[in-house]
Amino acid sequence: AKVDPVDKHYFESVIKPLLRDRLVEFVGEIGDEEKDEFLGNAYALLLPIDWPEPFGLVMIEAMACGTPVIARRRGAVPEVMEEGHTGFIVRNLEEAVEAVRRVPELSRKRCREFFEQRFTATRMAHDYVRVYERLIQTKFATANWSSSGQKKALEARA
Repeated sequence: AKVDPVDKHYFESVIKPLLRDRLVEFVGEIGDEEKDEFLGNAYALLLPIDWPEPFGLVMIEAMACGTPVIARRRGAVPEVMEEGHTGFIVRNLEEAVEAVRRVPELSRKRCREFFEQRFTATRMAHDYVRVYERLIQTKFATANWSSSGQKKALEARA
């Protein structure tokens, strides 16, 4: 896998020694098809992030494959997941271990359905159209239009 030069020392001193454990398999960098298969066959996605992740694409990718997510309450995690339905939000290692035990309570089908309801390109495009429609309606309702025909020109385009 690619390791950013900035992170090379951390990888060598912290991560690499952990790879000696027989329970750890280092997969390395994989392509999209391999990633879908990898995530789709995973028991769960463990995301023990420790920073305010602004979005977390990997969570969406996991749910698209029907894979539940176990993550710490950081950044957008609570907004992206559906606690108790698409995964578990944990505060510490003990809660993460318990969440792994509880994965069978979750429906992989529900993870996929949640992805389809919230994160497909079609669904998001419809939401953008609705936002623009509301903006246009607000503009028409509050604007002081001149008699030069600006309102008619905009209405004709809408």
